[in-house]
Amino acid sequence: MTPAASKLYTDDVSLLMVLIETNPFFWNSINSTLSFSKFISNVLAFLNSILLLNRLNQVVVIATGYNSCDYIFDSSALHNHNQKAESLLQKLEEFVDKDESLCRDDSVDGPGFSLLSGSLSMALCYIQKVFRSGPLHPRPRILCLHGSPDGPGQYVSIMNAIFSAQRSMVPIDSCIMGAQHSAFLQQASYITGGVYLKPQLLDGLFQYLTTVFTTDLHSRSFLQLPKPVGVDFRASCFCHKNTIDMGFICSVCLSIFCKHHKKCSTCGSIFGQAQTQDSSTPDRKRKTSVDK
Repeated sequence: MTPAASKLYTDDVSLLMVLIETNPFFWNSINSTLSFSKFISNVLAFLNSILLLNRLNQVVVIATGYNSCDYIFDSSALHNHNQKAESLLQKLEEFVDKDESLCRDDSVDGPGFSLLSGSLSMALCYIQKVFRSGPLHPRPRILCLHGSPDGPGQYVSIMNAIFSAQRSMVPIDSCIMGAQHSAFLQQASYITGGVYLKPQLLDGLFQYLTTVFTTDLHSRSFLQLPKPVGVDFRASCFCHKNTIDMGFICSVCLSIFCKHHKKCSTCGSIFGQAQTQDSSTPDRKRKTSVDK
């Protein structure tokens, strides 16, 4: 990975990686509040405002589906900028159809989980390619327009992506559209220095996007942007993928388990016996031996 000290940025030129939620189960659950078509209209208007602020700005859109994720728009690859909306909508429709065809389970309970870990990894890979393309780079940032609940099975891969973004000095901004907060994205925005926002009214999504996430990184130091009120730092265990408050940690690879195991399933280290007995037991044994 390219060291952070070797990067040279232009102050007011941005590379914005937008991860949009396309999980059909999530959109069916909030269709009465915000439809998918209206969401896309707000996103298109927001992307246009980013490109209008500076002609050198670059926008890349990654669709985050239920089974897959893929690049659906890259402003630098378009020769005719008047066709950017048509190109995005066409590739988005193709991606949604492909993602739904991969779904074999029609009885998903609730909104389901989207493949956030995959889209974050793809965004970081694209940013690394830009870093190695030349000595001068636009300032990259990632914006997650997310709504699905956190998938506990993606905890390790998402945390790896978060620490990779932190090392590369890439902020991860988060705009949550679901009913619950995202602990994963709360940690991502806090660790990387991004902005975490959960709009109170989804009808005003475009206003939230333009007032909070349009500003380039250089100008953010002059503005009062939303700050995290409380961040959920709880981890997920590696054995059952459940969120836990207390657990057992492997001292070799730092894997987390909700119950004591004889052997680490990640690195193979042998664990000692868990101390579950009362601490006064050795004293009682000692007194019994003295009496004898």
